[in-house]
Amino acid sequence: MADLFTVTAPLAIRYPNGDRHYLPRVYKHPKGVLCFDMYWHQKGPDEGTQLIKGWLEGDGPWKIGGYVISVLACHNTIACPAEEFSEWQAYLQNHPGEYPPEPLIDAIAKRLGADVG
Repeated sequence: MADLFTVTAPLAIRYPNGDRHYLPRVYKHPKGVLCFDMYWHQKGPDEGTQLIKGWLEGDGPWKIGGYVISVLACHNTIACPAEEFSEWQAYLQNHPGEYPPEPLIDAIAKRLGADVG
């Protein structure tokens, strides 16, 4: 069984309405899963994160409250999350220093109630 919170591969999320997006970061939360959206750091953590409430099921893909989180496959797959992943990687490479360091992201997640280990 794969643990969502230890997977190092890029992740994608499918929303209950069918929309799919690249998911840069997830944290275990007592009420479910805390997700950080792309460019969350430009919006602030209150607007750029979402708490998906419910029980996490599966070993990849993972299901929670009508959402499905899966490992992003970039070849021969749904274009939107793969394109967003490429865009995100280019952004990080072209804007070094704009994205917060890991300890700060962990601290923000912890402030939002996530289990940061």
